[in-house]
Amino acid sequence: MEVISIELSTFEELLTSFNSFVTKMKEMASRGNDKGFGDWLDNQDVCQMLNISPRTLQTLRDNGTLAYSQINRKVYYKPEDVKRILYVVAGRDKNSKMCNLKTSRL
Repeated sequence: MEVISIELSTFEELLTSFNSFVTKMKEMASRGNDKGFGDWLDNQDVCQMLNISPRTLQTLRDNGTLAYSQINRKVYYKPEDVKRILYVVAGRDKNSKMCNLKTSRL
């Protein structure tokens, strides 16, 4: 084992710097927690909310209808973005049912 000796003033300065670093890291971590990342929805949640298939959800992402964020291969959606397109998806279902009714009468 190797022993290194330093002056007390140098040790105290190093300790002060380290404590300052720890404080800054805790502040940064608490800011990240305040943003509500726990409120984000994943693919399964959105498919259940909108009553759509995963392929339809992919199409909504591809054509820019639904905003998303991707971390590695996992996709997340803000709840307010999903609520915003709720009427679009509901309107599409009504229109498709109306088309089916019209064609079934012919």
